Amino acid sequence: MVYDGVGAKTFEESIECLAIRGTMVSFGNASGLVEKVDPKKHIAPKGLFFTRPSIAHYTVTREELVNSANTVFDAIKTGKFKVKIFKKSLGCKVIGTVGSEDKVKIAKENGCDFVINYSKESFSQKVKEITNGKMLDVVYDGVGAKTFEESIECLAIRGTMVSFGNASGLVEKVDPKKHIAPKGLFFTRPSIAHYTVTREELVNSANTVFDAIKTGKFKVKIFKKFALKDAVTAHEELEARKLTGPSILVP
Repeated sequence: MVYDGVGAKTFEESIECLAIRGTMVSFGNASGLVEKVDPKKHIAPKGLFFTRPSIAHYTVTREELVNSANTVFDAIKTGKFKVKIFKKSLGCKVIGTVGSEDKVKIAKENGCDFVINYSKESFSQKVKEITNGKMLDVVYDGVGAKTFEESIECLAIRGTMVSFGNASGLVEKVDPKKHIAPKGLFFTRPSIAHYTVTREELVNSANTVFDAIKTGKFKVKIFKKFALKDAVTAHEELEARKLTGPSILVP
């Protein structure tokens, strides 16, 4: 983790200092504001997290304000710094988005509690309705450029934006002042390589997936099979978004 209070002058080197899956906390502008974060250049290579917080994002409620103040005063009195780690269960409510009506049923069959067709309505407004204005802790966006702005709108204070796909094109620019700072968000652009760095991580990840398949938590249903000679057709249907599930080439 790097805490950078200088800003524009030290941003590039601060990014270089981070390990895989590290977090860049940009909180000051002594040398000027960081105007642009390039997901492809700055975030994706190491699957980093970027955030631009302010104290307001961590003292939203009276309880958070009191707890934060007490932590600081306790640290001053005892000379210690205390960190509380909160664990969140995986029993989350899932809101899925699709680009066509024929995918709504598939999304529900695969565990989505709510499904929004973003080609027909504003999914950020629908999320606001579903959550009664609380918005979301995490957004996983595999579409890219087309949905980025609304995905950001869907997030609650201190939420995390996980941009992992480019179906509509790559997100070229993240503006810290516009996209990150208002809600103290975290932005990351991960790949599987960032979470399987060691042999142990790779084995644990594989076991988690295979266990989920064995127990029925993951349902693997091959949507379509193509003969190897029809590989061009397979790519064309994929690009045209005609495929609604895993498809394979058969030699």
